[in-house]
Amino acid sequence: MIELQTERLLLRPWKPSDYKDLYEYAKSEKVGPNAGWRPHKDEEESKEIIDLFLREDETWAIELLSKEKVIGSIGLHERTPDLSLVHLKQKEIGYVLNPAYWGNGYVPEAVNAVLQFGFEELSLDMVWCGHFDFNHNSKRVNKKCGFTYRFSEKKILERLDGKEVMSLYYSILREEYEGRMQQVK
Repeated sequence: MIELQTERLLLRPWKPSDYKDLYEYAKSEKVGPNAGWRPHKDEEESKEIIDLFLREDETWAIELLSKEKVIGSIGLHERTPDLSLVHLKQKEIGYVLNPAYWGNGYVPEAVNAVLQFGFEELSLDMVWCGHFDFNHNSKRVNKKCGFTYRFSEKKILERLDGKEVMSLYYSILREEYEGRMQQVK
């Protein structure tokens, strides 16, 4: 996994030594349930998740450069939320951020770096991003980053004791991304 750098962030592969930073936010009730998983019980669970991230090789640690501290994660995953679009080259962005750093624009900054990588380096046709209906912070990020609402569906979250949620799916097509980049220039 390559590193991506923005003005304030370094998106980099996870290191086993990041477990304390991961646990700091992964234990929060404000984080896991918004992303579909239970808060981490202990640092050992965070170590296991980092091992998983390293095996799957599709999730970056979000490091705040000014503090040399991991404050979240962002991934670009092999998912096709709309099977009628299986012919398109696509991935889905997923992210979480330590609540102590919410409200600083770090997630949109990271998402935009991943979008650039996805469209310009991986030649994707489409990138998805979803959130549960109660996750208003992610809804704001999706709008801010140029995603368009596509559809909703009910889901059962096995990792949250079978809780039923409404998932809202957004996407951005290559043409939409390129148009947005032209406006910025």
